[in-house]
Amino acid sequence: SPAEKAMVCFGNMFIELPKAKTREMLRQDQEELDKEINNLRKELRVKVNRLYEAQGKPELKGFNLNPMSAEEMKLINRILEG
Repeated sequence: SPAEKAMVCFGNMFIELPKAKTREMLRQDQEELDKEINNLRKELRVKVNRLYEAQGKPELKGFNLNPMSAEEMKLINRILEG
């Protein structure tokens, strides 16, 4: 029911919030984390390529691959399960 509450830990204290609000906060946090992770991955690729170039090595093959999305993983699992 909408009146249900969830206990959420912020630092060293617990706060009771409505489940819908808690779910929305977690969704927003996850979106921000996903953006940050993707930006770090892009930066890492550039840095690794620069390092290999400075060492006189060829560019890494397969290093520019992207991880599968959650939806793609669900489809793969559904195919594997039969």
